[in-house]
Amino acid sequence: MAPVTEGEVPKIGTTGRILPALYVCVGIVRNGQLGASAQNGMGAWQHMADISRLDRQPGSESPLAAAVTARDKETLAMVRQAVQDKRMRLAYQPIVLAADSSRVAFYEGLMRVIDTTGRVIPARDFIHAIETDELGREIDCLALNIGLTALARFPQVRLSVNMSARSVGYPRWMKILRKGLAADKTIGERLILEISESSAMLIPELVVAFMDDLQNQGVCFALDDFGAGQTTFRHFRNFFFDMVKIDGQFIRNIHSDPDNQALTRALMAIGQNLDMLTIAASVETKEDAEWLQSAGIDCMQGFLFGAPTVRPSWAEGRAAQAG
Repeated sequence: MAPVTEGEVPKIGTTGRILPALYVCVGIVRNGQLGASAQNGMGAWQHMADISRLDRQPGSESPLAAAVTARDKETLAMVRQAVQDKRMRLAYQPIVLAADSSRVAFYEGLMRVIDTTGRVIPARDFIHAIETDELGREIDCLALNIGLTALARFPQVRLSVNMSARSVGYPRWMKILRKGLAADKTIGERLILEISESSAMLIPELVVAFMDDLQNQGVCFALDDFGAGQTTFRHFRNFFFDMVKIDGQFIRNIHSDPDNQALTRALMAIGQNLDMLTIAASVETKEDAEWLQSAGIDCMQGFLFGAPTVRPSWAEGRAAQAG
């Protein structure tokens, strides 16, 4: 890996190597009777589904479903009010080079809601409720606008911004993106758009065309939650992501978990064979970091290297100078 200064990522290309489609079937075999086991399992599932339908009267809703619906409505109202009051921020977390964890490759901007008491609420507490709502697109617009503004103000920073594949066809989001890229020639090469694995699979053909267009302008793309979604290699080989972020469920306690070690090595091999930068998410202990470094991971992200903050050091420095 060539020397990298803070805010830079090694040159990334794509081999275009084609992987065969991979299909996995998981089932239970008892006493060697695969057919009977599968048939009995399906029969039991159908029986439970029939009972559920009989118990549920038309128009009725289970107490749990009603509670979830009520909670989601409250969450939507809370986030919508925060948007109207401009109480939305990006919290920045460093992604460091595995070869030298004192050097930052780039930062990820994570959306946060500031509630009426000043409490910072992370996206994981509300994203599920807004993802499919129009409000989700508004949040994506805000995140992109804040991120592009930061890139314009701080030319030494490279930043990833999360987005949903649903925003690809959202006119306002696209207008913000085009305007931001046109404002400064260097912004495109310092912007990374991060798409979750499950989101990318919603409209893969549209996402591929969108990525191809922006990669020609220097924008990089990261696949988030790699390994946790439903991407088939039939689609994955067409995306040409520049980097993959291995989901934290495979990283936590990896130094002592042989299963996670095997899975992470496999995910790393896929990314590296396709010339993608590999990033380990949720690195929280020194032991896990050391294992990942020895395994050959490219970058790491997690509380071990810094928590997300709405007041990053590079922004505070500019504020101090202005004061």
